[in-house]
Amino acid sequence: MGSDALRKSLIEELNSYQPEDVEELAFKSRFIALVENFENAASRNLLHGHLTGSAWIVDSDMSQVLMTHHAKLDRWLQLGGHADGDFNIKNVALREAKEESGLNSVRILQPTIFDIDIHEIPARGAEPAHEHFDIRYLITADVSESVVKNDESKAISWIPLNQLNELTANNRSIIRMAEKTLMIKGKVPPLWYID
Repeated sequence: MGSDALRKSLIEELNSYQPEDVEELAFKSRFIALVENFENAASRNLLHGHLTGSAWIVDSDMSQVLMTHHAKLDRWLQLGGHADGDFNIKNVALREAKEESGLNSVRILQPTIFDIDIHEIPARGAEPAHEHFDIRYLITADVSESVVKNDESKAISWIPLNQLNELTANNRSIIRMAEKTLMIKGKVPPLWYID
């Protein structure tokens, strides 16, 4: 599929996505506008903001998630990265999952978008401050496989869902994905997840 077809397919996927809360609902219209209005929305050369793909990697019983302590941002985050011109963001998420973890067992658990988020990235060197329009996919991997961190990470580790609020300073973007994971498991999120 060519770039134009992939872009149109992504617009359809975004239009079909059902946000879980008001913040995501506001993100959805901005995502659609970005992809519809900018042919280079998947490229870093769109300086004000561009698409990224992330992998929310859970173990088989969805009690742990693989997180990376991002070297540049100095925060615990899900694995992911720049689309680099690829509008097939699901493939971007899978590629980044493998590159950042060294895992071969990663596979898509849910074929549709799992979460969307827009967050600001601070200026660094010649790169101005900009926004990442992050599309996240639910992915699973085998916890018994050894993980290998790369140079973009200070650490990489499987983290129990019930430790995420402390580890991420209650980062709403991360906690929202944890809540969704618990809902998929059929459990009501515990009170400490709720703001």
